[in-house]
Amino acid sequence: QASLEDYEETVKKAKEAWKVWADIPAPKRGEIVRQIGDALRQKIKVLGSLVSLEMGKIFVEGVGEVQEYVDVCDYAVGLSRMIGGPILPSERPGHALIEQWNPVGLVGIITAFNFPVAVYGWNSAIAMICGNACLWKGAPTTSLISVAVTKIIAKVLEDNRVPGAVCSLVCGGADIGTAMARDERMDLLSFTGSTKVGKQVALMVQERFVFEDADLNLVIPSALFAAVGTAGQRCTTARRLFLQESIHDEVVAKLAKAYAQVRIGDPWDSDTLYGPLHTKEAVKMFLDAVEQAKQQGGSVVCGGKVINRPGNYVEPTIVTGLPHNAPIVHTETFAPILYVLKFKEEEEVFAWNNEVKQGLSSSIFTKDLGRIFRWLGPKGSDCGIVNVNIPTSGAEIGGAFGGEKHTGGGRESGSDSWKLYMRRSTCTINYSKNLPLAQGIKFQ
Repeated sequence: QASLEDYEETVKKAKEAWKVWADIPAPKRGEIVRQIGDALRQKIKVLGSLVSLEMGKIFVEGVGEVQEYVDVCDYAVGLSRMIGGPILPSERPGHALIEQWNPVGLVGIITAFNFPVAVYGWNSAIAMICGNACLWKGAPTTSLISVAVTKIIAKVLEDNRVPGAVCSLVCGGADIGTAMARDERMDLLSFTGSTKVGKQVALMVQERFVFEDADLNLVIPSALFAAVGTAGQRCTTARRLFLQESIHDEVVAKLAKAYAQVRIGDPWDSDTLYGPLHTKEAVKMFLDAVEQAKQQGGSVVCGGKVINRPGNYVEPTIVTGLPHNAPIVHTETFAPILYVLKFKEEEEVFAWNNEVKQGLSSSIFTKDLGRIFRWLGPKGSDCGIVNVNIPTSGAEIGGAFGGEKHTGGGRESGSDSWKLYMRRSTCTINYSKNLPLAQGIKFQ
């Protein structure tokens, strides 16, 4: 763990390294990021094992997370040859009006335990091709994977005669995070964590709606994976499942049957689908949430208990019978608890979707084309990710990832998210011998 003195030294070196990095042409920066992706690809299984060991997610998810970083590197390579602004029509003769995009400088990246590699990858690969240096603070409970990834990146940078400090790492807790948040030398700060701590990018309550015309062959596996994947510790984990009254009992019965077949075990075992929670504190939060759900009128259909085996294992849990506005339903619990709620009409359930403070990911299951477009429209979901007939989790790197409301409003990864890592200048160049002024102003 780093001291504040270590932090100060690291920031200074990162700022110095930026001066070198910013002078390198963007396509060349892209080539170096491509090499970083290749270096991660060569060690993907051992890195995946390390993610599994430290975080607790199953091995295939650990490997998949590193693969996301590799994929973002591939995406960033192409982007490095395309970033830039347009040439705009000037109202003055003999003038050119252009948009120039420049790096912001030093990007601070604070990541959470649940995706200790991928979230850093989304930020750093794009930030780097834009010409920024990065300063990373991972979760204190996943510092080994932070160190391993940083060493791999540093070697690639140094092999290209670029300072390794372009991608700096400071392991630490709240003191380091607070220092980064207050440090004006951070030109941009990407924070992933809880609303309580970050007040920028929240841990999100997710929502999913199933209408009576939905294909249940899609609904059951989608709900199962979204609710129990990574033991319910994804920011896109499904927390609320709204079922139209006519299909409620049937879906709950089928879902409970599917839950009973979830393979629970060692995350390094290739047959395991569901591993442990990250910490003992998470187990306590799970038990507290289950108890609150019961007190507020909920019924535990399956799960709700700690599993009697070594490690932080709890049963994947389904709770029914709660009203849509029950306090526990509106409370983010980073655990595998799915609240199943009844609804009658489209209008009410769309409103219930939007009544919570969080807004990252949402999904609807229906065959009604009109309903789909109402869901995507101004009176539909207010989340940053709005899906149809697929789970809330498993976002692709090519789209912008992020949410609304207390979720923060920022975007990472694809689409035009690169613009967040750069500053825009509007530039007017007079290549004539005259001085025509804008707005028709004339000097006599």
